[in-house]
Parts: sequence; structure tokens; C-alpha cells
Amino acid sequence: MKLCFKRLYTITFALGLLWSVIGATALYAQQDDLQLKANELVYSNPEEAIKIAEVIIKGHEDEDGIQAEMGLLLAKCYWVKGDYKQAAEWLFKASEQVPEQDFSNRAAIGVFKIKLLRELQLNGAVATYGKDIPNWINRVSSKTTRDSLQFRLELDKVATTLKEDKAKAVVLLNQIAQDYQTVLNTSSEDKIAYHLVRSQVLKVTANYSEAFLEAKRALDLIDTSGSNNLFNKAMAFEAMGSLYHLQGAYAKSEETLFIAQKFAEVLDNSSVLKDISKELALNYLSWGQNSQHKVYNYEFLLLNKEVENKERDAVNALYNLIGKENQAAILAAQERYTEYIYMAVGVFLLVVGIGVLVLLRSFYKRRRLGEIIRYLEINRTNLAKIKPAKRKTAKKLVIPEETEKALLSKLKKFQNTRKFLSKDMSIAVLAGQFETNTKYLSEIINKHYNDNFNTFINKLRINYIIEKLKDDPNYINYKISVLADECGFSSHSSFATVFKSIVGMPPATYINLLREERSEELSNS
Repeated sequence: MKLCFKRLYTITFALGLLWSVIGATALYAQQDDLQLKANELVYSNPEEAIKIAEVIIKGHEDEDGIQAEMGLLLAKCYWVKGDYKQAAEWLFKASEQVPEQDFSNRAAIGVFKIKLLRELQLNGAVATYGKDIPNWINRVSSKTTRDSLQFRLELDKVATTLKEDKAKAVVLLNQIAQDYQTVLNTSSEDKIAYHLVRSQVLKVTANYSEAFLEAKRALDLIDTSGSNNLFNKAMAFEAMGSLYHLQGAYAKSEETLFIAQKFAEVLDNSSVLKDISKELALNYLSWGQNSQHKVYNYEFLLLNKEVENKERDAVNALYNLIGKENQAAILAAQERYTEYIYMAVGVFLLVVGIGVLVLLRSFYKRRRLGEIIRYLEINRTNLAKIKPAKRKTAKKLVIPEETEKALLSKLKKFQNTRKFLSKDMSIAVLAGQFETNTKYLSEIINKHYNDNFNTFINKLRINYIIEKLKDDPNYINYKISVLADECGFSSHSSFATVFKSIVGMPPATYINLLREERSEELSNS
């Protein structure tokens, strides 16, 4: 009887142990499936990948290796969305959590960190963070992973070099092709990245046909590899659309850029959308489609401001993250080695360098803002000096030369008065004041200003209110309806419509730009 119970106990224990092993195996298999799914969605559906990664992180709070892997994945997701601040925060968090001997993830995090710093033009920090990466890469056990990481690190240098020395960038890219032939033959993802960078380099060096072929090769490889990488597709179509424009194929450029725009909208990447809007605006300008150019140029200005704000937030976040990371490193070093005090000097110089970079970026942004304001300014002298090309159509009305000169003189004097602000001003009223008929007056305005009477008066009114906004600080605080009434318009809506048609943006947007410029001037003074 005792022997029977002993055997039963042994069998029960063995079954329980087997069940536990099966459960644990199933759990880890499920985790692997989730991680695989998240990695597949990074470049096609980053929002879904983020949700999966957050679930994995919550389920493995005590496992630093998984936390670091998911942190890197989340950084990539936010990069794809153009949210560099969130990408930086997750990247530095992953850097803190990666196990000391996990050189594969440590190196991957380091390579991506360098990519982010270069994107935000914090080149002063690249040297500091890049010094340990080659050592980490060399200690990665897998040769395939090791070569791929080194390839990515070298490829990212090309974009920075291209801004400084085009010829050197070409040489560097050719050297990469020779040194990493195996990587290019075995990794479609790395080869796609190479084709896109090569297309960019060839475009800058004005080799448009070859640049187009490189972008096309990248796109073909994306399709044949079965990848659903919408980010790379957006970049490839954007490159092809830009090159179509440079080669004069404006309709093809429009079609291709619209495809790129659709992919960028799915990813919700304002940085890529900004570049696409800029290319569309330039294409329409070259094409002579002025109305479409205005639409996409305005869209570009809005997106550019949004991207600048995001990049400024990302730079500030990096500044704080770098400061915290280096502070922790200094405190740890001081406990072990007194000579590490020299690190404090290095950290200080790094922080100062980043501060200088932030100030420089702010300076250039202010300068660009000033250029926008100056570009939009309309002054009376310019309006008087501008003489559009004469129309080729036959004259509809013959006006005596003396009468024409007299009317032109009266128009110039009229521009220097404020009579055009009267809401009762009409061509009949002005013709009566000039002691002439409406046909003569209309013909003179048409011939010498290339405008009809209403447009001529509206330009004078808009010019007047812009001068007031520039010269009198109180005017930027007035309501739009007050400004409309001030310059002779009968309604808020008609004023806003005319203002946008002449200046290229709504009055509220113009006033905000003017207010920002004044705020910058006050902060500097």
C-alpha cells in the first residue's frame, strides 16, 4: 500500500513538472511571437508596434535585456513617426537597461543614438558617444550582425560628409560598397539603405539619371523582398519625385510625390511630409501652377514650423538626458577613481558645446523667420516701382498722351493719400475726382499696374495695414475685424480673403509671425 502511494506521488509530481515546463515553453513562445510581430510592424504600422512593445515591457519589468530590446524598438517606432523627443527618451532608457555583456544590443543602441544625434545636427556629441561603439561592435559574437552594424555606422557618416564635402562623400560611399560587399549581397534591408543614400549623393552631385535609378532600385528591392517598409517607400518615392522635377517631368513628379505623401501620412511623420510638401511646391512653381504652389508652400511653412518645434523639444530633451547620463557616470567614477575627475571637465565642455549648438540653431531659425517676414512685406515704394510687362493684346482704347501722363501723375499722388481707405471709394468716384471718365481710368490702371481697379485699391489698402502693423506695436493686438474696418473693407471675411490672396497667408498667421519676430528682438535686447 505504501509502495502504491509512493508511486502515485511520483507520477503526480512528474506530471506537474511536465505541465510547468510546457506552460513556460508556451509563454516564451508567445513572447517571441509578440517580439517578432512588433519588429515586423516598426516601419509599416509603428503605432501598433508601440502597443505590442508596451505590453511586453509591462510583462517583463525585471528583465533588463528585454526592456533594452523593447526600448530600442520603441525608439525606432518614434523615429519612423518623426517624434525625435520620444525616440531620444526611449533610446537613453534602453541604454541604461542594457546588460553590460550584451554587446549586440549595446552596439545597436549606440549606432542608433549616433544616427539621432546627426539628424538633429548635434555633431559635437557624436564624437563623445561614438568612441566606444567600435569596441562594442567588435565584441558582438555574430559576424553578420557585427558587419551590418559597422556598415550602418559608416553609411550614416556619408550624409554628414555630404553637407561639407561632396567629393569626399562620393569617395566614402564607393569605399563602403567595396568593404561591405558581403553585407550588400546578404541583407536586403542594408542594401535598400545603401541605394537610398547613394541616390541622395548622386542628386547633390547633379547626376540625376543615376540618382533616379538608385531610388528605383531601392523601391524594386523593397517590393521583391516582401518588405512592407512604408518609411523606405516614402523616402524612395520622394527621391524619385524630386528627380522627376529636376528633369522637367512635372506631371510624373506630382504623381510620385503624392504616393510618397500617402505613405508619410500613414506613418504620421511630419518631417517627411514637410520635405514632400516642399518638393511639391517647387515642382508646381517650375510647372507654372501658381495656385497649387501657394497651397503647398503654405503647407510647407506650417509643417516646417511644427518640425522645428519638435526638433527644438528633442534637442532640449537630449540636452537633459545627456546631462543626467553624464552626471551619473561622473558620480560612479568618483567613487572608484579620483583621477576620473577629468571626466567632469569633458562633460562640462560637452554640455557647453550642446548649449552653443542650441543657440546657433535658435539664431538661424530667427534669421529664417526674419527672412519670411521681410519676404512678405509690401511697401508703397515697391508697389509704385513695379511695372509689369505690357500685355501683348491690342489696345482697346486710345488715350491722348497728355491725358495719360496727367492721370498717371494723379494716381501716384492718390497712392500717397488715404482716400483709398474710404469704403465708398469706387472707380466712378475716383474718375470724378480726377475729372476724367471711368473707361480712361480703368485702361490706365490696367496698362500700367496690370490690375483692375478693385485689385489696385485692395493692394493699397493691404499695404497700408501692413505698414501699420509694422510701425505701430498696438496694431498687432487689434481684432481682425478692427483692422478690416481701418483699411476700408466692409467685412472681416472680405478683408481676410483679399489679404491671403495678396500676401499668401491669412492675416492671423502674418500677425503671429510678426509677433514672434518682435518677441525674439525683445528677448535679445
